[in-house]
Order: sequence, then structure tokens, then C-alpha cells
Amino acid sequence: RARCIAEGEDVPMRLTRRVLTASLAAAALAAPAAAQTNVTITHALPVDSHYGVGAVAFKEAVERLTNGRYRVTIQRNDNEREAIEATQIGTQEFTITSTGPVGNFVPETLVLDIPFLFRDYAHARGALDSQIGQDILAKFSARGLVGVVWMENGFRNVTNSRHEVATPADLHGLKIRTMENPVHMRAFQTLGALPTPMAFSELVPALQQGTVDGQENPIPVIVSNNLNQVQKYLSLTRHVYSPAVMIGNPAFWNGLNAADKAAFLEAAKAAQKANRDRVTADEQRGVQLLRERGMTVRESVDTAAFQAALAPAFEAYGKQFDPALIRRFRDWKPGS
Repeated sequence: RARCIAEGEDVPMRLTRRVLTASLAAAALAAPAAAQTNVTITHALPVDSHYGVGAVAFKEAVERLTNGRYRVTIQRNDNEREAIEATQIGTQEFTITSTGPVGNFVPETLVLDIPFLFRDYAHARGALDSQIGQDILAKFSARGLVGVVWMENGFRNVTNSRHEVATPADLHGLKIRTMENPVHMRAFQTLGALPTPMAFSELVPALQQGTVDGQENPIPVIVSNNLNQVQKYLSLTRHVYSPAVMIGNPAFWNGLNAADKAAFLEAAKAAQKANRDRVTADEQRGVQLLRERGMTVRESVDTAAFQAALAPAFEAYGKQFDPALIRRFRDWKPGS
């Protein structure tokens, strides 16, 4: 006490300071280093798929670039329309989806579903990453969505349970499941098939029960969903390039500060790379894998005959969409 008095401090006051200091130290240890925000991203495919690896790359990049201030949860939702709606109203922050159902929300994306619009992967990826593709992503904002970055499914091919498809005549009368996409439906109707739109979540039961004879999807989707178990014949028609897109909720996206928005965009580009790399790998090994699983694969398809048979559909597309835009996509070359 004498020492305390000499220092000009009474014993009760000194004890109070010690208690207060200890309390503050304990509170500091108990408090988190920084507030953490949970973010959800959904997609329609298995974890081991081209969507799955893209979502994981997004999660890892977001959490690394924001030092863990954002934590990303990945969930599966087979109903892509439902996932887009959930992103639009804000019950989740992001979704990776094929563009098939996106046309119901952003009609401008439907032009990408025109058959034989793109020559190959380099053409499709380059055009979508160019100003032409970015202009379409900018259209999402007017529809209450954010078009973050283009991803992909790949070139679509026909499978069915009845016979090989080599020419348009082989499609006549076949009930083919399509996405809920009027551009795809018009194409198959023009080719003599019976297009049957349904959500992807309904596809396998419909194939098992014979509600539809076949479907059309890229090799990565066929492989990752084991469609060989319910389909015998695969024809490499490559009739449509199927993009995918990462969509964001505008309230969340616009609420990010500049640094965090840049981090999320960088993470989205990491997801894009992982997704496309996986599609490339699946394309290279997928056909042989499907053969090993018992599918009969028809590689030689009369592409010219398919294009000629689609002439009435192409005429209709030229009235539905801006012909100049179609030409810009079709004629794109590196540097253009």
C-alpha cells in the first residue's frame, strides 16, 4: 500500500485497473480476427464434374484472396431454373448454370444456342471472352442478375436408346429431351424429332421409364452423370456449343467494395479456367470411356446434311435475332 500511495494510486483503483485489463485481454482472445461472410454457390452436376471443379476453384480463390473473410459453401441443385430464381431474389449469392434456361430470364443469350454457330472450342471461347460476349453479359443487369463470367458445358451430342444417328432422317420420330429452350426445340422439331423440354433433374427417370427416347448433351455431362446406364447410342453430332455462365445476385455483388469485387472476379476467372480445362480433358478421354462403359459411338455424322436440313430454322433465327450479331459470332477470329 505504501508503494501504491507513493505512486499516487490507491489500492482499490489499482485492482480495478488490473481487472479491467484482464477482461479486455480475454475479450480480445475470444473475438474473431475479422467478421466472416458466408456465400453460397450452386450448380447442377456432381462434385467430380466440370461444374464441380469450377465451383471448388472459385471457393478456394475467394477464401484465399479475401484472407478468409468470405467463406464459400458449394451446394448442388439439379433444377437450374430454380437456382437462377434463387440467385435473382438473393436466397443464394451465385450459381453456375447452362445457358439453356437462362434465355427465359435474359433473352439475349438465346442467340448462343443457334446450331453450328461456332466452329470449335477456340472459336467459342474466344468469341465469348471478347467484347461480343461481354456485351451479352452486360444485359443480365437489366434482368435483376449479374453475368459474372462465361463458363462452358461443351459441344452437344445426341444419345438415344433406339438406334445410331448419322443423318437427320435418323432423328425422325425420336422423342428427344431438350432444355427448356425454344431455340433448341425449334432445331429438333425442324430435324423431324419430337423435342420434349424438361428440367435436368427429371432426365434420368424419363429415360429409364421411356418417357423420352434420347437426349442431347456435351460429353462431360454424359460422362459425369453416367447417362451410358440409360442410353445405348451416342452420335457425335456437335450440333450446338453449350456455354455455361456464372450468375451473381446484384445486391450482393453491388455491395462489395472495389477490392472485394476484384477478388471475386479473379476467383470467377479461376473457376472459368478450371471448368474449361476439365471440359477439354473430358472431351479427350470421355468418348473412349463411354465406349468402355458399353455405349455404341457414332463418330462419323453427316454434318452438311444436318446444316442443310436446318435451313428453315436458320431463316427463323435470322428473324428472331439481329443478323449482324449472328454474323459477328459466326465470323469471329482472334484479334477481331
